[in-house]
Amino acid sequence: MESAIKTIEDLSLNAWPSHQMQLYDGWILRFSYFYTHRTNSVEQIGASSIPLEEKIQYCEDIYRHWGTPAIFKLSPLVSPSFDTMLEERGYQIQHTTDVMTMQLKKAHLPSVTQNVSITDFIPPNWIDSLFFLKGTTNVMHKMVVPSMYRAIPKDTVCASIQKDGKIVATALGILDRDYIGLYAVHVHPAYRGLGYARSLCTAILKRGLKKGAAHAYLQVVSGNTPAVKLYEHLGFSYFYTYWFRARNLHYISEKE
Repeated sequence: MESAIKTIEDLSLNAWPSHQMQLYDGWILRFSYFYTHRTNSVEQIGASSIPLEEKIQYCEDIYRHWGTPAIFKLSPLVSPSFDTMLEERGYQIQHTTDVMTMQLKKAHLPSVTQNVSITDFIPPNWIDSLFFLKGTTNVMHKMVVPSMYRAIPKDTVCASIQKDGKIVATALGILDRDYIGLYAVHVHPAYRGLGYARSLCTAILKRGLKKGAAHAYLQVVSGNTPAVKLYEHLGFSYFYTYWFRARNLHYISEKE
């Protein structure tokens, strides 16, 4: 199971590059102006030789310089003692996420009931529409995030649904090895409950099958019951959970 989790973690890193990244003794420090926790956190990707207290302090200094909270990603691959160490330093759990997987030959892929547009690249208007659907207004995010999408080093399957000439639902598939990952599934509130997300995911998974994918994975916020039910209906099942621990800048300035 550990090797399978490591595979998914590697695929996830490939799928969503950060604006800036630096390696530090088996850790990767990711920075994207706090666009998401995943792209603005520390991940352990290799063996460590420097004492952990020293490494944590180094990361805190780096993120303080970047002007964002110090965040560490925790998964079943990380020692529970490290999670405890962060808790003792005042880090709080944020954004717990469940990873779901399936073998595509066991997928339940009904006919696509909506008119889904599919491209093998990520058009600028798709990114603009994603910003709108997510309510993204941060000027810096609008500047740097398009380059993050363009930096994805793997083949993509970009899907959307339009109504009245505007994109009202998005999803993205990212192919890597024999997997396809589902990302950026968003539907405008006015169009939820109409099967748009199901159609987008189904279209992407079918395209993934045609391109040689044998497995699929996705990440969903823990407790998002409607999304989990959709993904389970398609054939996904729970695999593991990861979470983030964050220590905000105010806490650091007060305690240190």
